[in-house]
Amino acid sequence: MRWVDTHLHLDAPEFDADRSAVRESARQAGVAHCVIPAVERSNFDTVRLLAHHGGDSYCLGIHPLYVASASDADLVALDAALSANADDPRLVAVGEIGLDYFVPALCKSPLRERQEVVYRQQLKLARAHGLPVVLHVRKSSDRLLKHLREVAGPQGRWQGIAHAFNGSEVQAAEFIKLGFKLGFGGAVTYERALQLRHLARTLALDALVLETDAPDIQPHWLYTTAEQRAAGVPQGRNAPAELPRIAQCIAELRGIPLETLAQAALSNSLMALPKLGALLV
Repeated sequence: MRWVDTHLHLDAPEFDADRSAVRESARQAGVAHCVIPAVERSNFDTVRLLAHHGGDSYCLGIHPLYVASASDADLVALDAALSANADDPRLVAVGEIGLDYFVPALCKSPLRERQEVVYRQQLKLARAHGLPVVLHVRKSSDRLLKHLREVAGPQGRWQGIAHAFNGSEVQAAEFIKLGFKLGFGGAVTYERALQLRHLARTLALDALVLETDAPDIQPHWLYTTAEQRAAGVPQGRNAPAELPRIAQCIAELRGIPLETLAQAALSNSLMALPKLGALLV
């Protein structure tokens, strides 16, 4: 079985001490490929170099959590970087981009409106450069969908991934209708995540891709409570090597063999990010 971690922040400081070992551990666990998204202009080169060094792929974009510090010049720089790397087979999408209505400061003016401007401009860049998009979805599905429809036009469709999807069944259906695959990771391993587990169990198998979002969104076996942390138990660090175990949880929810899920997830990843095909030969 070959696994693709469709969302991994390998450049995060949590991996500074052992980044190469983290990637090698994932490889030993069967994670053949990782997609490393940028979050701001300052890490465009970092994710590109990491992808080339590890035989992986990358995305370029400005994350909504970094909108407060992003200028119009950063969007110009993104456009330039997409052009400069247009022939790079490892550049597979524009991302991580989107909207975040969970963080209180981002829900208020002027950052609420600024998020939408930056998101919409990046959608236009993805269209102009012929690339899929990797979306940040946090309490923002309806607004994300609105801009996707408007930028694409009446009959337009997209390729890409709604990363760490956490919306409703109706919202899931709308993303799928537009051409997206939905990313599932560590959050689905928690028994209390009833809606998310329902989606992981009931959505069409061709709608799902797998991710860790490492070092974030730990699966339940890495999570420690506030009380445990106060007692000196460290919080577990998520890593791409956890992907097969996350996949096992989803396979059990669906009542299917792990091999069936692995084959479907790989095929779905290639559909969402077509340039992966040449990298996974």
